[in-house]
Amino acid sequence: MRGWIVFLWAAIATIVLIAVGIFGTLVVSGRIVLFPTPTASAAPTPTITPVVDTSYTVLVINATGVDGQATAVKDVLVQAKWSADSVLASDAGSTFPTTTVYYPLPEDAPAAAGVAKLIGGAKIAQSDKYQPAGDPEAQQLAIVLGTDRVAPSPTATK
Repeated sequence: MRGWIVFLWAAIATIVLIAVGIFGTLVVSGRIVLFPTPTASAAPTPTITPVVDTSYTVLVINATGVDGQATAVKDVLVQAKWSADSVLASDAGSTFPTTTVYYPLPEDAPAAAGVAKLIGGAKIAQSDKYQPAGDPEAQQLAIVLGTDRVAPSPTATK
């Protein structure tokens, strides 16, 4: 009986020594770092200060599926001192979920943020998709009105 106890202790000691040896090898080879130094996760997002700049032309695209939304937003911009000629309102052929103000160049972000704040509840995103084809450097912002701008109808919730 005593032989089994000696054998059991020898087996446990062998397993522990093998585990410590493997762990030590991983530490020495750099595969396991015992005390890692913290690294910065991501660069802080720069804060954009909204600026209402009426020198931009604004394209308002109604992608809500409800008539009159683009004209209502155009009226808000005209009341904020944009000339009626520099705000173009139109309808989209399909719906879009989120109201977004698109700006073409990074330096246009404050103006886009100003428009987003002015109309309320809009995101901003950089894209040159809505720039005039003949003038990609034009100072134009595009507001795509999404379905988040209209309240759901009572029959749609039933």
